[in-house]
Amino acid sequence: MDRSPAGISRRYARPDNNAIQSDNRAACSRRVQYKQSTVRQWDNPPRSTPGRHEFYHSSGACLPQHLRSRSVNPAQDFNNLIKQEIMTDLLRKSDRFGHRYDGRYHGQYASSIKKYTSAAKRPLNRAEQSQLIPQLQNFTASRGWNWRSLTTTFHSLTSAGVFVTHKPMDQSVKLTQATLLSTLFDAIIFQCNQKPQARDIDAQGVSNLFWAMAKLVDNGQEQTPEFNEVLAALLPHVNAQKDQFILQNIVNLLWAMTKLMINGSEQTPEFNDSVAELLPCVSAQKDQFIPQHISNLLWAMAKLRTKGRGRHRGSTRQWSCCCHM
Repeated sequence: MDRSPAGISRRYARPDNNAIQSDNRAACSRRVQYKQSTVRQWDNPPRSTPGRHEFYHSSGACLPQHLRSRSVNPAQDFNNLIKQEIMTDLLRKSDRFGHRYDGRYHGQYASSIKKYTSAAKRPLNRAEQSQLIPQLQNFTASRGWNWRSLTTTFHSLTSAGVFVTHKPMDQSVKLTQATLLSTLFDAIIFQCNQKPQARDIDAQGVSNLFWAMAKLVDNGQEQTPEFNEVLAALLPHVNAQKDQFILQNIVNLLWAMTKLMINGSEQTPEFNDSVAELLPCVSAQKDQFIPQHISNLLWAMAKLRTKGRGRHRGSTRQWSCCCHM
């Protein structure tokens, strides 16, 4: 039985298609050609990101046609994802904006991979992963990416099965996975440790990142020192965002934290404290439970009690309150 939480929010991975297409058409229609290069004419003045010297325009990106529309042929959809011109275009855009680049186009590409696997109702298989990974050799995150781009990219690639460890695995594939994960980890740690706290860190992103970290462990990822450093950087934001979590966020967090705790995470004491903080939030929203929520909470409770971690101060009573409907 699949124990992963159902109904992960699509807020990051699936923006409003109508809005995107409308923005795409508007932006594309304003292109003019000048000496074999493309120049964009923008109607809106640039806006700046709080606390950073970055500027981006509100209009959406002009996505390649083969990423904007879905074919009825799954093989054709996948072949569109691994076209070299896609990565070439990503690198060109990243270079053009330089240190001001916020990672949005990389996030859109990662989302398109996840959409393919969602339509196929399965993660990438081994053959697909081995074809896609070489395209990601130059797909690297940076500290200049904003929170939304980071969370979208990491959650989408993990959900799609990009980081699944197959056995045996080609060493070049393993190296590319490790390099990409390392750049994502570094950027997430940097964002989480900003003082004062980065303004764009939100509850949905925190929940999605914890889910992705737990899924990595499910997929065979080793809990390296850098992996544990990401968890340590994320944990303070659970408490900071607890009043903003919707029920699905909380259920996903409890599932993810339990999964990480039973796999020997070094942050177990901190996880215990965070779980204790989240349980009253579950009780307050229990009238919104669906069967999947109850199933995931019962699984988490059973696993924690088996490990002897569900008996700290008041937790047994809180779990009981959560699960009595």
